Amino acid sequence: MKSTLFRCLYLLIFLPFYNCLGNNNNDLKSLDMQNENLDTIYFGAGCFWCVEAIFQQVNGVEEVTPGYCGGAIKNPTYNEVCSGKTGHAEVAKIVFNPSVVDLAHLLEVFWKTHDPTTLNRQGNDIGTQYRSAIFFVKDSHNDEVLKFKEELIAEKVWDQPIVTQVEKIDIFYPAEDYHHNYFNNNKSQGYCQFVIQPKIEKYKKIFEK
Repeated sequence: MKSTLFRCLYLLIFLPFYNCLGNNNNDLKSLDMQNENLDTIYFGAGCFWCVEAIFQQVNGVEEVTPGYCGGAIKNPTYNEVCSGKTGHAEVAKIVFNPSVVDLAHLLEVFWKTHDPTTLNRQGNDIGTQYRSAIFFVKDSHNDEVLKFKEELIAEKVWDQPIVTQVEKIDIFYPAEDYHHNYFNNNKSQGYCQFVIQPKIEKYKKIFEK
């Protein structure tokens, strides 16, 4: 409950200052075809503050944007998503340069920095919005995701079954501005210190040897 409490307290204090900020809908074609030399994948692995902070560490990742995927209503707000009634997952849009980092490495980072066996939760963050999920754009990416997932299952990396949702993205809604670059802008905040920082340290221990 500690991590959820930190988030709630922070948002209760500061959310009023951000109410004027909009939540813009973006067409997938304009989002993902801006540069034909770059690729895009969307990862949900609990709180998108954590996912954003981790993938900002990865060489070859050009852009990380927190937002919402997989829901039933248009232009959801953070509060609506947190209610669990919209069906959206908190995700991070990962724009990467495949000549520098391949999708296989990003998938490895994704699966090794969260628990893909816990349904609708990561740690003390509980709810469908925190589900483990991958939203792909290209069918070739789907093939690679499923192949990687099957290899993990065969290797019995986890005792429990993988519950990661894998589906083609319909539409992505960027989160409100105050969520962007959250860890770097709020390093002294409790959730950043006690939840996000340990995840970053775990990433560095595994991938920056």
